[in-house]
Amino acid sequence: MTGTWFHPLEQIATSLTSEQLAWLPVPPTQEREAAVLILFSEFADTPSVTIIERPGHMRNHGGQPAFPGGAIDSDDASATATALREANEEIGLDPDSVKVIAELPQLWLPPSRFKVTPVLAWWEHSSELTLPNLDEVSAVHHVPINELINPENRVRVMTRSGFLGPAFLARGMVIWGFTGGVLAQLLDLSGLAVPWDESHVIDVPEAHQVSWTS
Repeated sequence: MTGTWFHPLEQIATSLTSEQLAWLPVPPTQEREAAVLILFSEFADTPSVTIIERPGHMRNHGGQPAFPGGAIDSDDASATATALREANEEIGLDPDSVKVIAELPQLWLPPSRFKVTPVLAWWEHSSELTLPNLDEVSAVHHVPINELINPENRVRVMTRSGFLGPAFLARGMVIWGFTGGVLAQLLDLSGLAVPWDESHVIDVPEAHQVSWTS
């Protein structure tokens, strides 16, 4: 059973469009495809979303917070299957403990040229997780929703290339880019967000700049 606070997200999930998520149009060209798992829960009785950190040595998105996920394999039955498989491989998540709510609209991620399908899910039996492969994931965080919607923790970030987008300051991380943008829209559209100062702009951490623009 999902938490009552999560019901607004459930209600909007199946009807969301890419325009509502404020994303660039998906190109008609054949591109690589991926899926990510947006995993909400009441971890330790606290409304939360699961965010991972990529290792700093990775060429693409090194050190960045992200949703669990990765490229779709030819033998994956669906984007949902990809998201659950990747979450199992990256953070040891038991797929049977997850209730999939909906596959959200496919979104275009220009820096890596991926078409990405976010999969919204509820973690029915949340528990501590292991990290089977530290070369892929250096840490996993169950970030409280109250921490994300706290106006003091909401900012916009600017990169050297001029990208300006929403971000969150949480658990010592700057959650921005694809992950921050999708989270911001979901919280705003579901009515969970509260007003914040959109004029508060910070620079993206230097360690993240190269991966975003490469």
